[in-house]
Order: sequence, then structure tokens, then C-alpha cells
Amino acid sequence: MLPSTAPLTTLVTLLATDVPAGLMPAREQMAVSLGWHIILACFGVAFPTMIFVVHRRGIVKDDPVALGLAQRWAKVSAVLFAIGAVSGTVLSFEMGLLWPGLMGRFGDVLGLPFAFEGMSFFVEAIFLGIYLYGWGRMPPRQHLLTLLPMAAAGVFGTFCVISVNAWMNNPTGFRIVDGRVTDVHPWRAMFNDGVWLQFAHMWVGAFMLVGFVVSGVYAAGLLRGRRDEHHRLGFAVPFTFATVAALAQPLIGHVLGLRVATTQPAKLAAFELAQHTDSPSPLRLGGLLIDGHVRGSIDIPLLGSIIARNSFTTPVQGMDTIPVANRPPVNITHIAFQSMVGIGTLLALAVLVFWLARWRGRDLTQQRWFLRFCVVAGPLAIIALEMGWIATEVGRQPWTVYGVLRTVDAAGDNGGLWWTFSAVLLVYAGMTAGAYVVLRSMARRWRAGEEDLPSPYGPEAALPEGAGR
Repeated sequence: MLPSTAPLTTLVTLLATDVPAGLMPAREQMAVSLGWHIILACFGVAFPTMIFVVHRRGIVKDDPVALGLAQRWAKVSAVLFAIGAVSGTVLSFEMGLLWPGLMGRFGDVLGLPFAFEGMSFFVEAIFLGIYLYGWGRMPPRQHLLTLLPMAAAGVFGTFCVISVNAWMNNPTGFRIVDGRVTDVHPWRAMFNDGVWLQFAHMWVGAFMLVGFVVSGVYAAGLLRGRRDEHHRLGFAVPFTFATVAALAQPLIGHVLGLRVATTQPAKLAAFELAQHTDSPSPLRLGGLLIDGHVRGSIDIPLLGSIIARNSFTTPVQGMDTIPVANRPPVNITHIAFQSMVGIGTLLALAVLVFWLARWRGRDLTQQRWFLRFCVVAGPLAIIALEMGWIATEVGRQPWTVYGVLRTVDAAGDNGGLWWTFSAVLLVYAGMTAGAYVVLRSMARRWRAGEEDLPSPYGPEAALPEGAGR
């Protein structure tokens, strides 16, 4: 929300008459960079916790299968971290290059979380290296504990980045006097009113994505007849994490959506495809806004008010009450939002069916149709995460900093950014191909019986766990 000491009349929000040459390439490049990097960031948040669970099981129950899983997952984590370091570095330069109007004006406000994120990155890298090197060289329980700062650093670094985005949706911690940003309070900006819910949504979403992706890998192995303990445990642990996340995410998203009704009514109107203020508001499934009219939707009476406003009568504010200059692209926002909600609902129902069947004594991992669904669930979780971010970011338009700085004013006038966009596409395509080749090669060698594969930051071979006592 805006600081109470800075009335809207003092904010510099003039709409530019000419679109700067750097606006479109900046949008395209930022979308590709963030959309690509966010998947790796999810692994940095969730994977260390999953590795901790299987590693601890291996120590407590003297389970070599669990220890083998922990070692393999750590090597995969190292590969993803190495690639993520490249994409993260690209992003750190893009903020200033693509959005000079944002960083030039609000750099003092945003500097603190970006600095903390950089420190978290180094802590995560250090302890990942210690963990990889520590196999067979450290006492087992001390070795296990090195995962804790690695996991904490990944979570805190993500919190710092999310705090910046939450601030863009809920700007506070500054005043604007005579067009200049002054009286900056970085801590207030970092811990803004929207940060906790938005971070919780992303944190749970990371476990949902990684849980379904990793369990899907082992579901594919089970489909091919690899029904050993390695594949059963490799499926069970991430699927359990995905279950908790899939069931918690709709609740967190609902609470977050209730807040959007008061902080960004135009975004909620786009989510719900509410062209007019209806009391009570229906839930519109599908549909598009064409020539000012909603077409092709399935309307369920009353349900819109219940879901979006926790009320039987309170309406969703219609888009026709929002000035035209302040309206987001409605159709993109609506489709992205409903895709996210639809996929999330499907995944939540799937895990409920699995555990209900298990409670009744039926193991769905013996059913090929369910394993096929689990293979597809990973890509679906990725799509849901991407759609959620599209809904959030496109729904905030035309503002970069909501109510304060328009996106057209945040971009620069450098038409040469199309060249950097092309370079970024080539770099990310190369990293995607490289990651696929490396991870496929590692999987083939593991299936062939090799265990001591080289990995970034680690020795070429390690002694058995506990041999370093």
C-alpha cells in the first residue's frame, strides 16, 4: 500500500505519450529470464529439504538406498545450481539495464533485499560445496547438518527477491517530494504489507513444483518396470512433499486473493473477468472479453463473491469502474489465472485420490494410468507456476510500482535491447540443452551401476558415508 504521508497528488505518475523503444524488448527479455530462472530457484528452495529427509533416513535407519538417493540428488542439485548461477547473474544485470526508470529512482529502496539475496547465494554455494565434498570425509551427523544452512540460504534468498516483487505490488517505505524519492526506510520496504502471503505462496509452490517433477522422474522408472526400493523411495518422498504443498496452496492462494480485492481491484476484476459490478458476482469459467462483452464463459451464480470476497453478497468490482489507462490486459490475466487455479485444483484432487486409495488399502503406484498422470504432473506444476507469475505481473500493469511508477516510464529508450534479448535466448537455449544432456548422461550412468560420478564443487570419488570418522 502507499505510504500515508505521500498523497497520490504528489506522486509522479505521468503517462508517457510515446512508448520508449526499449519497452517491448525489456518486457520480452525479463519474461524469458524470470520464467526460466524461477524453475531453478524452486529447486534451490525445496530440494535441500528433500535431500535432508532421505539423508537422515539413511543415517537413522542405516539405509544405503536412502543415502544413495541423497548423494544422487545432491549431484543433480549441484548441476542445477551451477546453471542457476548463470541465469541469476544475467538477472542481476537486467534490472538496471532493462528498467533504468525503476532502479534509477528506487535503487535506494530496493538495495537492501538485493544485497541480502547476493549474500544468501554465496552461503548456499559454500555449504553445497561442503556437503558434496563431505561424503565419507565428515562424521555422518555433522555432514547431514551442512544441509540446514544450505536450505535456509535458499529460502531466505528467495524471500528477499519476493520482497522486492511484493513491494512493487505494495509500495511503502519512502516518500516522494517534488518528484524525488526521499525519506527511505529500506526495512519497511523489504517487510511490506504483502510480503508474507506472497512469499508463502511462492515457497509452497516451490515444494509443489519440485515434488511433482522429481516424483514424476521415478514414476517414469516405475512405468518401465524398475520397481526396486530405490525407485519406490525416490517416488514416495517428493510425492509426499508435493501432497502437502498441493493441499496447502489453494488455501494460501485464497487468502492472498482476498487481499487483492482491496489493494489491486483492477487485477481481481481481470482474474474474475468482471466487466461490470454484479452483486453477488458469478464465477466465470473460461471466456474472453471481446469488444467490451464477456463471451464464451460458463457462469456459476454467487460463487464469484464467495470465492473472491468471502461473502454471499459482496461484489467483485467491475472493470468498467477502473479508468481505461489503469486497466491491465484482461484476457491474458484471466486465462493465466484460471490456468493456474485449474491445474492446482487438479493436482490437489489427484493427491487426495492417491492417499484415500492408500488408506483403503489400494496402492495406485501399481496402476499404470496413475503413474502416467504422475509423469505429466511435473510439467503441469511448472505450467501452473508460470501461469501464476504471468497473472501476477500482467495483472499489475500498467504499473511497475503499483500506483506510483508506470511500466512505460520504467523502461529506457534503447532499441538495441533486441540484440541483448537475442543473446539471452541463445544463452538460455544452450543452458537448457546442456542441462538436459548432462542430467540424461548422469541418469544413464547411474542405471549402468556407476555411483561416483563427478559433480561441480565435489571430489571425483568419495569414501562410504561414515568412513571419515
